[in-house]
Amino acid sequence: MNFYKNVLNNLPTAAIVVDRKLRVRYCNRAFRDYFPLSRGKGSLKDAVGCGEEGECGKLDKCAFCPIRNLFTEALNGRNAFRLVALHNAEGGNVPLGIRARPLGKYLLGTVDNSYETEIAREMHSAQDIQQRLLPPAKPFGGVPYSFLFEPCREIGGDLPDVYLLGGKTMGLLADVSGKGISAGMLSAFVKAGWDRGEPSPAKALRGLNAKFQELNLDERSYVTAAAVRIEEEERKICYCVAGHNAPLLLKSKGGIAEIVMSAPPVSNWIPDFGYEDRTVSYRRGDILVMLTDGVTESRNDEGEQFSLERVEAILQRSDSAERFIARLKSALTEFCGVFDDDLTAIAFDL
Repeated sequence: MNFYKNVLNNLPTAAIVVDRKLRVRYCNRAFRDYFPLSRGKGSLKDAVGCGEEGECGKLDKCAFCPIRNLFTEALNGRNAFRLVALHNAEGGNVPLGIRARPLGKYLLGTVDNSYETEIAREMHSAQDIQQRLLPPAKPFGGVPYSFLFEPCREIGGDLPDVYLLGGKTMGLLADVSGKGISAGMLSAFVKAGWDRGEPSPAKALRGLNAKFQELNLDERSYVTAAAVRIEEEERKICYCVAGHNAPLLLKSKGGIAEIVMSAPPVSNWIPDFGYEDRTVSYRRGDILVMLTDGVTESRNDEGEQFSLERVEAILQRSDSAERFIARLKSALTEFCGVFDDDLTAIAFDL
């Protein structure tokens, strides 16, 4: 180990050594000079300046930590590359591309100063923009809600949105085809093309479908979506679903109902499809859930899907939207570990 230290200390490239329990064993001089707040040993939290309270690796958010996922990939014998936001001495976030690779019984992470890092910086900016397109973490009036948004890559193809129109709570959950940059661009199109001033979910979907035709994309590109308008006085949900997972309604009196509608995704498959609104009644205390197929189709190491049944079991044990989302995130983390699709869900306390 001393030999490695002497070699790494004389490298101009910032380097960090992690053992197979993901404990930081060493940071070279270049790393410490560049990030004077980093500690030479300890947890990954110590290396990246994570501000979360609690034990590193034991928090729900740890499953989505980019540097933890980076070394987890390397732990499986693969070279890995991720963009990681490290904290510098001025207290700012510095996005750096870090490459990790196995090094005997240790893992070596080095800062990549190549063109790939510049691309990664652009991805970091795009990720920041996408985060700003999400609904507020806490609602400002209307029906209380909670949501989960965890893209499997830097840029996600899912779009959750919650907003007020005429005093009524509107909800949209869209899932575009593909992953990564192309999916992020298509989800940005959905955000821009969705008519927030239209109270009818079906008419808004028709408008989005018409705008989609103007893109002239091939048949591999499409958007699935579920949209709702919650009528609190009448205790009704006006909804329209376009090729998307059926929303779930947990009834306070017991049981779960799937809000099913047979309609194609927004695509050029059926350009002039006439989406229509439908309504369903609810009782005070019910919980409405919308989710993408990334949640139900996430797989564990044995190839088993998380499944709708597991989602419903979690929902039945939850007495609020917030608790459902927290339990769903925890269960997915325990079941899958690393995700290969975007995970998005919205839950409303009716």
